Amino acid sequence: MEVRAELTATVWKVVVEQGATVAEGDELVILESMKMEIPVVAPLAGTVKELCVGEEDRISEGDVVAVIDPS
Repeated sequence: MEVRAELTATVWKVVVEQGATVAEGDELVILESMKMEIPVVAPLAGTVKELCVGEEDRISEGDVVAVIDPS
């Protein structure tokens, strides 16, 4: 499942690594927009198959942040 950004922002921090096991609601990355920190969370439990962003990347609304393989 692709996890997409809900807004245009800068990736402030990458919280998980590729291959990590996550639970529904776990933070994947933290975005920064207009001096606010916005977490992007896992919509389901699984394994992070791919991280598509890195710290300080500029992303747009709808960009893929990560891909999670459901468990």
